[in-house]
Amino acid sequence: MKPIFQRGLGSPVLFAIVWTSLASAIYFSLGVVTENALGLTPVVLLGAGIFFVLTAMTYVEGASLHPERAGSTVFARYAFNELWSFIAGWAVLLDFLILIAVTAFVATNYLAAFWAPLGRGAPELAVAVAIIAYVAYRNVRGFTGRAVEPIAALAVADVVLQLLIVVLGAFLVVDVDALTATIHLGTSPRWEDVMFALTISTVAFTSLESAAGLAGEVRVSQLGLKRLIASAAASVIVIYVGISLVAVAALPITPGAASLTGNALDAPVLAIVSSFDPSWLADGLRYVTAALATVTLIVAAHASMLGLSRLSYSLATNRQIPSAVGRLHARHATPYIVISIAAVLGSALVMPRDLEFLVGIYAFGAMLAFLIAHVSICVLRYREADRERLYRIPLSVRIGGGDLPLPAVLGALMAFVGIVSLLAFHSGARTIGLIWMVVGVALYVAYRRSSGMPIRERVVVSEAALRAEPPRAEYGSILVPVFGTALDDDIVQTAGRLAAAENSEDAIGQGATIEAIWIFEVPLSLPLDARLPDAQLKRARAALARAKAVGEEYVGVQVATATIRARRAGDAIVAEAQRRGVELIVLAAEEPSRIRGGARLGGIGGPLDNFIGDATKHVVRKARCRVILTAPPANDRRPEPVP
Repeated sequence: MKPIFQRGLGSPVLFAIVWTSLASAIYFSLGVVTENALGLTPVVLLGAGIFFVLTAMTYVEGASLHPERAGSTVFARYAFNELWSFIAGWAVLLDFLILIAVTAFVATNYLAAFWAPLGRGAPELAVAVAIIAYVAYRNVRGFTGRAVEPIAALAVADVVLQLLIVVLGAFLVVDVDALTATIHLGTSPRWEDVMFALTISTVAFTSLESAAGLAGEVRVSQLGLKRLIASAAASVIVIYVGISLVAVAALPITPGAASLTGNALDAPVLAIVSSFDPSWLADGLRYVTAALATVTLIVAAHASMLGLSRLSYSLATNRQIPSAVGRLHARHATPYIVISIAAVLGSALVMPRDLEFLVGIYAFGAMLAFLIAHVSICVLRYREADRERLYRIPLSVRIGGGDLPLPAVLGALMAFVGIVSLLAFHSGARTIGLIWMVVGVALYVAYRRSSGMPIRERVVVSEAALRAEPPRAEYGSILVPVFGTALDDDIVQTAGRLAAAENSEDAIGQGATIEAIWIFEVPLSLPLDARLPDAQLKRARAALARAKAVGEEYVGVQVATATIRARRAGDAIVAEAQRRGVELIVLAAEEPSRIRGGARLGGIGGPLDNFIGDATKHVVRKARCRVILTAPPANDRRPEPVP
């Protein structure tokens, strides 16, 4: 079976990463969901399980189609453009931040089973911040294969414990008649509360984003993907619905009973097992649950930080956030600046200690990202209808020129309804969520425009440009002719690596200058100072602005731009290199002419030296400095030329 991912890990890793976050959600979201959905909690979590299955299928098809380091942001890039890609990524960044804060905060409430002060006041905040700091430190050091087995073992332990709670609860606390007696549709619970509970029950589904972030690093067969979806779906539906039945019976939700506060809200599974009888069973399960929940929540925070760092790397390499923010650690090659910022913001989000407020904002970002993901997969069925898919969402119907996946359509509709309900009934999502998105889009547009980059087109910078300590500058000045083609980024990045300063601390004056030039070849029928078409001028300015933005991503590098008029490009490049006194020319290898000839046609007989074009050969032969030629791999997919 042909693998879709090309390196060493497999589907058990993906299941472990997905399930760890899903299991952690049981430990903290169950109380908030039950508080709002009351007796309908099992129905709400069944609906959430169905939505998870639909979303998982969408993410698996998308990740198998474009195995890059991100989820919905990659799908939106190929389905729409960079702006929509950024919107999806920005929404998911908000979710990762909130998950880091929530999991760290709730872990302290489970630790309180061992020492009560850890669940309140200053100790609670101190421990939560310490957990976030630890998670940040571990993520800066990077994710390795050695962490796989403990994560997989933890996932198995969580499944076993939660199934045990379901089975024991079914015998000890569940009473079917009592469950249905508390339901009075429209009043207990209210419809708006049910809708809110349904949206926040998706609180851990961004684990799909974390798993998608490993695309390109894991090896999964087509059969393995189907098994992954089946096992994850069965686990979510059985355990979510089962444990919600136990929660509704064990936690007080009937009118006049004590409200869902304190431990029952912030550590609901601990409250469930504490209600079991006999007391020795409750005490034993209480400590086992507290220990396992704490570890699971910390690992979930780690997975969220991992997803955030990989998504940030993707955004930085695609120039959707400033590359300075996505700078990589010199030794560990991880985006340490982003991780540090996330740790600070996550710690700040812990301070209010309002779980329901945080998960409401989370749900807004998640629903927006999932909506974009579902719609993107539907669009890609038409835009890339002939592209190989090792996994296809089942139940598709033929409409127009492509197959429309009905599960993705249903998932998009559910996500859209979720967004509308949140905006209508949750002030936090309506205010904080919208402000986050508006500010993000405004910053993205300002960053792109200030750097001379197009808003909707893809602009890629290499990983080397994000490293904190690029190589020492090898040349003081480099000439780079650009022509508005797909190779421009390659030649500027090559020049940037050669020109970069040794380190960021001594960047000023240590790098080199890149002389980026655009050559207008003026035919002999026109004077050299003839008026140039506006379209050509616009194309030249765009290409030079892009070259400047890409080149100056490298530490200490300055890019100067200029336009040159000449009769022949080769002569102009050689003359400019000599006039400017550059030490190196980095040139995109010009394709040779396709016209063949020989002695019979008055040409030179014998084999033709036609691996490069005449202009390139002229520069190589006549230049008084070194010349480096660049060319992309034959199967490399590059962005379109600058318009």
